Amino acid sequence: MRRIHGFLLAGFLPVAALAQDGQAVIRIEAKRGPAATAEAVEGWKAQFDDVVTFPLPRGWTGIALGPMSPAEAALRIEQLKSEGKIPGDSFLAEPGRDVALTVAPAVEPDLAEPDQADADGTDADPTPAEAPANDQPATVTVPSMDMDLNPLGAPPPAAMAPDHYMRLEAFQDRAEADAALVTWRETFPDVGLWQLPNDWFAIGLGPLKEETATQWLSMFKAADAAPGDAFTATTAEMGTAVVPGAAPDLPDGPEQSAEMPPLDEVQRALRWAGHYEGSIDGRTGPKTRAAINAEIVGQRLSPDPATAMLRLIERRADWRDEMGLAQLDDPHTGLSVTAPLDKLAFDFNERALSIYGPSDGSGAALILFSQPGGQQELVDLSGLVIALGWVPKPRRDVRPGAITLDGRNDSHISHAEGRVVDGRAEGFVLIWPTNDEASQSRLAAELSDSFARTGPAANDPQSEAAEPEVAAPQIVSEDEAAQGN
Repeated sequence: MRRIHGFLLAGFLPVAALAQDGQAVIRIEAKRGPAATAEAVEGWKAQFDDVVTFPLPRGWTGIALGPMSPAEAALRIEQLKSEGKIPGDSFLAEPGRDVALTVAPAVEPDLAEPDQADADGTDADPTPAEAPANDQPATVTVPSMDMDLNPLGAPPPAAMAPDHYMRLEAFQDRAEADAALVTWRETFPDVGLWQLPNDWFAIGLGPLKEETATQWLSMFKAADAAPGDAFTATTAEMGTAVVPGAAPDLPDGPEQSAEMPPLDEVQRALRWAGHYEGSIDGRTGPKTRAAINAEIVGQRLSPDPATAMLRLIERRADWRDEMGLAQLDDPHTGLSVTAPLDKLAFDFNERALSIYGPSDGSGAALILFSQPGGQQELVDLSGLVIALGWVPKPRRDVRPGAITLDGRNDSHISHAEGRVVDGRAEGFVLIWPTNDEASQSRLAAELSDSFARTGPAANDPQSEAAEPEVAAPQIVSEDEAAQGN
């Protein structure tokens, strides 16, 4: 009986001494997530004693053999490829001192043969294990809870190497193919150029598992990122690589498609990501579908649209936490918004305005405004916003009952929205430093989504007889806001 040790305790065990300048490894595979990595490592350990892992970008883990000298690695990789023991796209890498290689957990027999007894009936002392004769690091194992993977005791099969490619485009002329390769690498940096068995030249992306290649190619076609006549092909069908590519960072799709989140949440998340400019109406349409495809092609986290949207919503939630967004209830204007309160500090109230300036030199500001009136009052308020320099050199979008202003200078980006609702002209102005443009556009969307009236304003007609008191704004956590709803 064999069991896996180490995965359930803390993953792999790092061995910092393995990462040395001048040493090389043979990279044979990459996996995302501990379960997939464990399964792949288990297969490779059945063939090789020097399996190591190391971190790759975006949550992937590289699986390799080594470390060893570059000369030794060069000889060994050719031999292993010629014997068909490692994938044909395996390559040499020199991690360097700043990359911690990790000894893969070993697969050890869980049940040993009983020791033979001495002549007098007592158990013989076990023979001490000898130190390894070479300089390869010893495998480290950590016992964990039992996990039967192979009750019959047979060695696990070797991991199947990915052997499918997305064949994107083919050319008879090599010069045309080289030019196309440059263009394709703007979208897919990992593509390579292959000489087909019929002597044509093809742009290919891979290798991948067959199912993974099929899923992603279907997604790329739907997003117009791949031609409609592109198809998957095996390594043998691709012929000979003349300009090597690299295995793309494309994860497997889920075994079963996830349930699509509510479309209004999807649209808000897509707008936050910069893909969607339509209305938040919770209905699917060409703009929403195009935005979903753009997110999947851009991030490449899953070929399944529902899974990709769930990941996007999670990214937006994490960003909201990092930005310190919370509900702000402003008693002077009677308005409420979700805003980055760590970056703002209440300054003063002035007639229809509530002013929040920068906190701790953040360079941010927020102005809320509200007064009785209609379109003309809204136009007057927008003119005041421009005259005060809050939105420099504005681009105006004026529609019945709504005005949007966008402007910028060397230090700030500004966005203002105003609307006429229930006989009041009201809105907000966001001022944000230019060195954080991505956050500015996302915050503007958050303010627009959350903007609401929660109570009477100081300049309501029924309040004019009494002298309004300056009230401090109320800050409400998102949990408290949810409970209130």
